Amino acid sequence: MWGALVFLSLLAQAAQPPAPKPEQQPEAQPAPFRVQINEVIIPVTVTDEKGRFVSNLEQNDFRVFDQNRPQKIIYFSREQSQPVVVGFLLDMSNSTRLHWKTFQEAALNLVWTLLPGDKKYSGFLITYGNDAELAVNTTQDSEPIVAKIRKLKPGGGASLFDAIHMACTRREMVEGEPIEPRRILIVIGDGNDNASKKSLEEVLELAQRNLVTIYGVSTVAFGFTSEGEKNLTRLAEETGGRVEYPLQGLYSNVSGYLSTPSDEGNYALKVGTGGYASEIASGIFRAISNVTGEITTQYILRYMPDSLDSTQQFRELRVEVALPGVKIRYRKGYFPFAP
Repeated sequence: MWGALVFLSLLAQAAQPPAPKPEQQPEAQPAPFRVQINEVIIPVTVTDEKGRFVSNLEQNDFRVFDQNRPQKIIYFSREQSQPVVVGFLLDMSNSTRLHWKTFQEAALNLVWTLLPGDKKYSGFLITYGNDAELAVNTTQDSEPIVAKIRKLKPGGGASLFDAIHMACTRREMVEGEPIEPRRILIVIGDGNDNASKKSLEEVLELAQRNLVTIYGVSTVAFGFTSEGEKNLTRLAEETGGRVEYPLQGLYSNVSGYLSTPSDEGNYALKVGTGGYASEIASGIFRAISNVTGEITTQYILRYMPDSLDSTQQFRELRVEVALPGVKIRYRKGYFPFAP
């Protein structure tokens, strides 16, 4: 009898619906984490009215402004021994076909000049046509890059922005380098982009966040213009670099410039002559000298911002030098918080 009662009691309990579970509260989401920039680094180049580098300035010759607020410089350097990593970005689009041999030679001379075998200099090569490709990974030896450039043939579209994105995000390209190298990109092309997945704004922010200075050696020649010129100019100016035009204005000091008709074009110096080749060589040499000089002759300024506004994504910089008639190149701002 007792066993039957226990059995019936168990049946009754099984028939009852299960007790409702307490309502689960959604898990608390972590607060957004933002990394603050504690120190701002500004590479600065100073040239006089003739383009010559001014290399004898002292810390008290500079003034730094962050959002128009004067800042105290806590570190100053004008040493030329800082390690440098140079990314050579070579335009392989159809637009480079006409003067390809000229700019192939310019690229080779840049590589030889900036990778002299010194351990503090290293570089890599990215080519960009329809796609951006890492052609040679970071090396201190110029020969692998030189050998690759000699084999290249242009053709296709232009993915300049993707090439810059690759250079700023593929960290294995600068693996094993010193902690704080000077990061330089040299774009040898006309600035056009018609094949990239990334935008100008995206790669400009990446360059600024990674302290990358961009230089341009424009392949636009002999008075022509390019739709991409404004891209190249903005990339350079906002990161503290400059654009060189080695094939522009070569004959402006030649009597009869653009007034002597010829089958090759309206030039006083004929294509194929020694004078023509000499003018091109001189233009290339000046462009390489200017870019090389800026890379190896820079001041480094550092400061701690006296205040940061967490709602402000981009902060403007201004650098002044207590010297009349000079040109100052530096990056135009920085992002104080991680994206």
